[in-house]
Amino acid sequence: MEKILDSEFPYADGILSGKNALVCGASKGIGRATALMLARAGANVTVCARSSEKLDILVDEMYGSGHSKLILDLEDIATLEHKIFELTKKQKIHILVNNAGGPPGGPLLSNKIDDFDAPFRRHLHAAHTITQILTPIMESEGYGRIVNIISTSVREPIDNIGLSNTLRGAMGSWAKSLSRELNPCITINNILPGFTDTDRLGSLAKSISDRTGESIKSVQDKWMDSVPIQRLIDPLETGAAVTWLCLPSSGSIRGISLAVDGGRMRSI
Repeated sequence: MEKILDSEFPYADGILSGKNALVCGASKGIGRATALMLARAGANVTVCARSSEKLDILVDEMYGSGHSKLILDLEDIATLEHKIFELTKKQKIHILVNNAGGPPGGPLLSNKIDDFDAPFRRHLHAAHTITQILTPIMESEGYGRIVNIISTSVREPIDNIGLSNTLRGAMGSWAKSLSRELNPCITINNILPGFTDTDRLGSLAKSISDRTGESIKSVQDKWMDSVPIQRLIDPLETGAAVTWLCLPSSGSIRGISLAVDGGRMRSI
């Protein structure tokens, strides 16, 4: 972590100075790493999640000062809307990172209709609500960057996570549609994480092991056999890609889905 954040930090110090960022799902994993990278690049970061304690620890670890936390349950859309409006009274947000935990794994036909409700609220509905509130501010500021953390399943559906595949595809189409509508000063793009060293991946390996009887190590070894770099991706590497999409020099990149997957996907 220190190596990527300091001695080998890939962007000029302070390149996002004066920019305010809002990072959802920041208490762990890719969201947490993204907050650290954006802060290292000079942004003033507001981190969001349900866990106040984890956010306090994160704020203390972030480079620079002036960062803050916002306790949010992304499934509670009414409260979410109120809290984002209140936040905009205090600061103008230039960067939005939409990120949230994925739904449980399993075959798609095992899901009932009600199973779709909470994940779609947490991802698509929350992202749309926040984006509707923030884009007028971004437009007035002449600068906006929206990055959605979704999945490689947008391009290649992954076996046994059918609900997640469906949700991620919806997010990808939502973002692509918005890329045709937003003001020229605002970009929207997606990051498609591959096998990343997060709690989510560990939970997925365990669920596969429980269902198939295969050992967790065997499940993970099969995953690595499909990844040309032959290792899990550090969340900070993914956070660096998010940060790149948020830079002033990335203003011409719009409506893309960038895979950070170690070369696992076979599609072009």
